[in-house]
Amino acid sequence: MPAVIDAPPRVRFADRPAFSQELRARADAYFEAEGLTPRDVPRMYLKSAFILAWFSGSWALLVFAAHSFWTAFPLAVSLGLSVAAIGMSVMHDANHGGYSRYPAVNRLFGSTLDLMGVNSFLWRHKHNVLHHTYTNVQGVDYDVDFGILARLTPEQTRRPWHRYQHLYLWFFYGFLLPKWVFHDDFLIWKSRYIGRHLMPKPSRVESVLFVAWKLVFLAWGFIIPALFHPILQVLFFHFIAAFTLGVTLGTTFQLAHCLGEADFPTEPPPGERLARDWSEHQLDTTVDYAAGNPLVTWLCGGLNYQVEHHLFPKVCHIHYPALAPIVDEVAAKYGLVRRVNVTFRDAVGSHFRYLRKLGEAPATVLVATATVA
Repeated sequence: MPAVIDAPPRVRFADRPAFSQELRARADAYFEAEGLTPRDVPRMYLKSAFILAWFSGSWALLVFAAHSFWTAFPLAVSLGLSVAAIGMSVMHDANHGGYSRYPAVNRLFGSTLDLMGVNSFLWRHKHNVLHHTYTNVQGVDYDVDFGILARLTPEQTRRPWHRYQHLYLWFFYGFLLPKWVFHDDFLIWKSRYIGRHLMPKPSRVESVLFVAWKLVFLAWGFIIPALFHPILQVLFFHFIAAFTLGVTLGTTFQLAHCLGEADFPTEPPPGERLARDWSEHQLDTTVDYAAGNPLVTWLCGGLNYQVEHHLFPKVCHIHYPALAPIVDEVAAKYGLVRRVNVTFRDAVGSHFRYLRKLGEAPATVLVATATVA
């Protein structure tokens, strides 16, 4: 059993703030010159209303209007895609504090994650604190730790079945939601540990909300549909929706970090620092894809602009396309580069090749490459 500690590791970054400071100044100047606000964007509120209506309509039609496989199946897929859209657009911005300048609004829209069965209190710590602070740092960022199922970083142990992970892992992405809802949340809540990181102690209110939201999810996901349809049919079409959601979310997130273009720094010894400043580190470990495709950007909630998201996590994703050229200009000044896969297909291919390479012999040399946007 690995040793545990009472706080996230004190991974320290190089002290070179010039790039970060100039980047923030340029972004602030852009918002001021355009008369825009980084949050509370009207387009985001309209988008959220559309996505939530999409979810509600898909669920209602599936439960109350679908009476054959041929109507229920596409509605279940639509339901899964709508939940994925909530995850990538609505809850993601809100739980980062990038939806509104008002904490209550962020909490309201952030609770759409709880509606989907995943506890937002735990997610914020795992994702915002551990992943965004220590992106791709091996042994520290648990978003790139799939246990024995897959080898996602060069330091992780290679097992015989990893030789086929580039083929089977896409299927297992489909189980992301039930794993979060019925396993990860309860395990972390009980132990308070994410790997070797001790979680803050939840308040009584958070504990009540943990149980209440799980019951809400069970109600809309299983109990109410079972009042109108046989339970086996409910379970089957719930699985179709959840599988669609998992494949969509899993692929979207993996294309930004688990590829040959991204770096995977090792945790430095105590008292030493990583080679890069934190902002520089985000450029090394994060990759954009399909940055010029407005449809992909809309569907992915701007997560195809993952570099911009990591550099500006409290800015609404609607602004990411405008921030990308600013990142390019400032990065070039400091001899840095924003790493990009030009198309969605390029990103999928890169992730496939990366999984295959890591599934080969442990001595495989991984060479990170970068493309200038």
